[in-house]
Amino acid sequence: MNASEVLLAGIWRQAGLPEEALRFARLTGADPVLRSSFAVGAAAQGTIAAAALAACELGHLHGVARQQVGVDMQHAALECTGWFSIDGRVPDPWDAFSGLYRCADGWVRIHANFAHHRDGALRLMKLDPATATRADAETAMAGWRALDFEAAAAAQGLVVTALRRFDEWDASPQGRAIAAQPLFTIERIGDAPPLALPPLREDQRPLAGLRVLDLTRVLAGPVGGRALAAYGADVMLVNSPKLPNIEAIADTSRGKLSAHVDLHTDEGRAALRGLVADAHVFVQGYRPGGIAALGFGPAELARQRPGMVCVSLTAYGTQGPWADRRGFDSLVQTAMGFNHAEGEAAGDGKPKPLPMQILDEATGYLIAFGAAAALRRQQQEGGSWHVQVSLAQTGHWLRSLGRVPAGLAAARPKLTPYAETTASGFGELAALRHSAQLSRTPAAWPRPSMPPGSHPPVWPAV
Repeated sequence: MNASEVLLAGIWRQAGLPEEALRFARLTGADPVLRSSFAVGAAAQGTIAAAALAACELGHLHGVARQQVGVDMQHAALECTGWFSIDGRVPDPWDAFSGLYRCADGWVRIHANFAHHRDGALRLMKLDPATATRADAETAMAGWRALDFEAAAAAQGLVVTALRRFDEWDASPQGRAIAAQPLFTIERIGDAPPLALPPLREDQRPLAGLRVLDLTRVLAGPVGGRALAAYGADVMLVNSPKLPNIEAIADTSRGKLSAHVDLHTDEGRAALRGLVADAHVFVQGYRPGGIAALGFGPAELARQRPGMVCVSLTAYGTQGPWADRRGFDSLVQTAMGFNHAEGEAAGDGKPKPLPMQILDEATGYLIAFGAAAALRRQQQEGGSWHVQVSLAQTGHWLRSLGRVPAGLAAARPKLTPYAETTASGFGELAALRHSAQLSRTPAAWPRPSMPPGSHPPVWPAV
């Protein structure tokens, strides 16, 4: 096995999937493919290959022949940059107030892409959100100690982290908690017979006929749902009509149905229960405990729909003092030590982010992988199942892949060979094709990307 095949095998074996299926994976390329001292290309390639191969293995259990799954590392890494344009415009992924701020004794990263997070952080700085400038924020932050601002922000439910070195993260209670957890968990949570799946033909994508509810927003969950859609599942993105979205929803909604459901109303909860009754997978990325409080936690879903596979996404895992803390990829990178280590490798003394939101992207493909692996077990053993992933657990795994010598000197490859343009409900969408190449039933998104609420909250007729 080459290094990429060893990485894939590690993910595969953790889920207890058949060893012989690994012979059908073809992985090409090697790091560095993007500017980083970390093996971001391998992380992208390995998780994408795992997701695609697991989908094909579920199809094989369903009675069709196995097929080759090829993933090129350069294509996979570029896909994980999340590049897209709408009508020729490439959106800026960051709010003006997002980013790193120098403090009295270090650095803090603020995530301000949602207005309520931005305004909360500015008020914590004693600034008026209506008039504050980035320069005002930088001046205000210079008077704070990094850990003090992080703690004050967390107490208010804001999304902020102090910059840490690897050794500082490792010594922290949350760092120790993450180190004690595996990359993902797949747990049986109830008894149920195997769910009846629709028949699958050799010419259909491996997840055809499966129904997936995608209750996620940023960014890992939507990527996972998009992957499941690429492999043939009917994926319905369920958004609240009251919550904002980032522009990346145009890219991550490819292949999905998209419905509005307000779970704070009786009507909305009834609509979701109706969808759950015929679903096979339920993916959620609400803050810890949030979806359970609305009546749709894994235990409740196992009672409502025995045999369902639930997938839960968190920022910092299910153990440790940060288990209930909100977070995004950029913040987890900062807290865990990646930004410091990348800056140290660059030699300029300034913290440096990874070249893409690889914790989000790789975790997204682990969501798709875990869902397919758990569905396979459900078909073999019965039961209801719960898959759990987190950005921090993915980060710990990424760090375990080692460093890439001279990785920061890599030239960025061109996107053009991998781009495609399609019509969408957002405008003309240019984005990257899926990097997993299935030899018999190519991955595809026949449903165009559509804005939230474009479809009713009912499954289409079979």
